[in-house]
This record gives sequence, C-alpha cells and structure tokens, in this order.
Amino acid sequence: MFRIDLSESDIAEAGVLVAALAERYRTVEDPAFVREATIIAHELPRALRAGLLEFRLTEPHPLCVIGGYPIDDDRIGLTPGHWKDCGGEGRPTLAEDLFFYLCASLLGDPIAWSTQQDGRLLHDVFPIKEHQFEQLGSGSEELLTWHIEDAFHPMRTDYVGLMCLRNPDGVNTTYGSLEGIDLPADVVEVLRQERFPIRPDRSHLAANRQNDGDEQLRRLRDRSYEWISGLDANPEPIAVLFGPQENPYLRLDPYFMEVPASDPEAAAALDTIVKAIDANIAGYALKPGEVLFLDNYRGTHGREPFTARFDGTDRWLTRLNVARDLRKSRAHRRSADDRTIY
Repeated sequence: MFRIDLSESDIAEAGVLVAALAERYRTVEDPAFVREATIIAHELPRALRAGLLEFRLTEPHPLCVIGGYPIDDDRIGLTPGHWKDCGGEGRPTLAEDLFFYLCASLLGDPIAWSTQQDGRLLHDVFPIKEHQFEQLGSGSEELLTWHIEDAFHPMRTDYVGLMCLRNPDGVNTTYGSLEGIDLPADVVEVLRQERFPIRPDRSHLAANRQNDGDEQLRRLRDRSYEWISGLDANPEPIAVLFGPQENPYLRLDPYFMEVPASDPEAAAALDTIVKAIDANIAGYALKPGEVLFLDNYRGTHGREPFTARFDGTDRWLTRLNVARDLRKSRAHRRSADDRTIY
C-alpha cells in the first residue's frame, strides 16, 4: 500500500489547525465549512499534501493509509448504537471529522447520497444490532464481500475514505485489485462489454430510509428511491472493465451480480476475474487515528466478519465518498455547489 506517516511536527501543525476550526464550525455538514474546506485543506502539513497529491496523480497503489493522527479514546465516547443517533452538531468526534474531511478535500469533493444515512456527507460505520447478519457495512457476523463501492451507480465516487476511531478487535478491512494479475485477452475483451447485470447494494434501498425533512426533499428522495427500486427489479448490464488498456479500471460487486444463463461466455469471464481477485485479497486492520483512502476505480474492499458486543466498545469508523469531478452528477444535484446526489 501507499503510506503517509505523519511526523510529530505534522501532528502538532494539524492539531492547531483542527482546534481553530472546531471553534468556528460545529459539524462538517455545515455548508460554510463544505464550501471552504478545499481552501482550508491547503493549510495541512506540506508532507501530507504532497503525499495525497502523489496518490491522486500517479496511482501508485489502490490503497493509501495516513498514519499517526492521535485519538483520545475516552474523549470520543462510546460507539453509538445507530447512525441516526449520532449525526449533526455536538459530535465528540468533531476534531477527527474535520481532519478527515480536510484530507479528503485534497483528493476531490466529498459527496452525499440522498439514499444513504439521510443524505449526510460523513457516514458512521459500526455494527448495528438489527443488521448483524446483513451484507452491509453496519453488519458484523456476515462477511462483507469485496466490491467496488456503489458499483451499480454511474456516478459512483472516485475514492472511498475511512477513518478509524476505534478498532479494539483488530477487524480487517479487506482489499484487492488486478495488480499482478494477467487476465487472458479474450476474457478482458468480454469484460469490457456491457453484459453484466448489477443490482444496487442494500444500503440504498428504501428499507433504510429515515428522515425526509421538507416536502421538496421528500419528492427528490422519492425519485431516487423509485430509480433504485426499478434498478433492483430490472438490473442494467454494465462493463466490468473500462479505461486504459494497461491496468484497466474496475466496476463490479459480485454479490449483487448475476449473469443470465443465456450468456455463458459472460458468466465464465466474470467467474475468471472474481477468482483472480479472490486469490489476491489482503487484509489490513486500521488503527485508531489512521485514515484510509481507496481508489474506487482500481481497488475493491470489504470487511472480515466479527462478533460485535453492542456495548459501546465496538469498531467505529467514519466514511466519506470523494468525487474528482462534481459536474458529472450535476443533473442529479439541486445546485452547482450542492453535494447531495438524488
């Protein structure tokens, strides 16, 4: 993986910046902070900025980990029981949220999905009791199978960011890619064709819908959920590989893909790439304070199963979805500078 380890002076410099911001902003969802974050991010330590620039421009590895940011386990409080109970102002993790958001802003613009966690930019990822056996980030006993984040969506983001607040059991985030894998030319040719139906993952379904806010917001979300529901019933075929001939980009989520029996060639090609990535899967247990950015065009990710205690001490991450080009989703956002995709 590509690592950026903060020095003591980097940590001190970032700490001063974050402390000042925590006096001005109560949440990273504040529209004023969202607008200013890209400018403020250039006040982060130079070595951190340089490392993230290299990761963004040269694509040295699908995974980037920033290490060294300190976490006070007592100050952040107990791991919440549900994401709906810990959004908005007054989060004990404000300092961590600010640092994480600024790092993400050096790669692109964080975006929100109207169909995930009430349209928040910053997501919380921890075990939720009723999701224990679900194929969700909030599951625990069930292996979260590797996937490209939101692979079904034409406006899926370029990077997935995770910041570790707590991981006492050393639960692995799994990751894989095509690095070092030489697929047969005929298989690659098939995988570049739109022959692979894909359904939305469960986190976008209306079953997870919570607060709708005003009437306009409700109508916009109705439209989004209607599109998601239609795609779930009638999945559209996509190409699994795209982009450069050498080191092609990926788009797949095998758990939610099923090739029709009428296309055995496509089924065989999908089976080939899935087995190849399976053989290349690795794991990394994030440590408190570490920030991970996954290139969502080049690397898959998942999570190993674990037994949650639901006592306030379980694994707790935060997540950001980061887009390099906001314009590609403009038709699905309320304004040019709005970050929520409907």
